[in-house]
Amino acid sequence: MTRSLDHVRFAPLADQAPGQVGTGTRFTYHEQDGRIWAEYEGGDIVHGRLVGTRAGDRLDFRYVQLTRDGETASGHCVSRLSELPDGRLRLTESWEWESRQGAGTSVVEELAGEGGVAPVTR
Repeated sequence: MTRSLDHVRFAPLADQAPGQVGTGTRFTYHEQDGRIWAEYEGGDIVHGRLVGTRAGDRLDFRYVQLTRDGETASGHCVSRLSELPDGRLRLTESWEWESRQGAGTSVVEELAGEGGVAPVTR
């Protein structure tokens, strides 16, 4: 897959545990020369950032976030990028906290009608 993640907005398909990413959270990704980063907020998340790399359909990044109750947390995530039948993108994620106990999986999908199709990278 060669589609860029630059300015692509994603939302989770399901809620995680309280104080974590949920269906009200929105991610805005950026990409340049194999580097990725994103901002996210919404639901229980006041402010979140992630930064990492992309190699083909694999993303590897670290994340840090602040929740509404004032707690901070950080972790590591590896995601697989795929394209849905309607052309939107999906990230299937395996994550683990580094600042506390816990790990899991989640799925985020590109929001429909959020800025059109991203450019192709070469």
